[in-house]
Amino acid sequence: MGELGDLPGPPAVRALTIERGDVLSPPAPPRSVDPLGEPLARALDGDEDAFSEVWRLLHPPLLRYLRVRERDAADDIAAETWLHVVRDLHRFTGGPAEFRAWVFTLGRHRAIDAGRARAARPSIPTAEVIDIGTAPSAEAAALERVDTEAAVRLVATLPPAQAEMVMLRVVAGLSVAEVAAIVGKKPGTVAVGVHRALKKLARTHEDRTTRGVSR
Repeated sequence: MGELGDLPGPPAVRALTIERGDVLSPPAPPRSVDPLGEPLARALDGDEDAFSEVWRLLHPPLLRYLRVRERDAADDIAAETWLHVVRDLHRFTGGPAEFRAWVFTLGRHRAIDAGRARAARPSIPTAEVIDIGTAPSAEAAALERVDTEAAVRLVATLPPAQAEMVMLRVVAGLSVAEVAAIVGKKPGTVAVGVHRALKKLARTHEDRTTRGVSR
């Protein structure tokens, strides 16, 4: 079974099995190569060009996530996050999954600090379109065929904490365990919360489409 909270795959995929004796078991899923792995390894060895490639892979989803957390200061927070990454890169140990989680954790901490600073000097928010993008995850199916602007409006209907988990899980592509560690919740809570949020978004979109509502 997949991890709690994953949406089921297409029937044709679920039907594929391999007969082994008297037991029918699903075929082993193909191993996917994390595109971050190779450039990260070179970046950790001091290759500056490789670090630029790491930045190109992670900066867009990081920025989209930060625009949900602190949209008015997202660019500044992202810049501060990468400065921290550059400063402490030599101390990092782990693979691409750990690095991705580290970068988003740094971004989240800086977003929290920015939110506290903003609360101390409130300002009038301005509207901005947030491109939440897509992710090659089963959970992203809940937002398929929804254009970017409509998806933003849908995510905006969620409570902030739930919206953050959706962004980290679907846009950042982090695992349930990694999201749980970042937001300080149990993995089961995150998985159920994301699953329910995406089901709600899908239902809301379907209802609006049925009624012919675009906004």
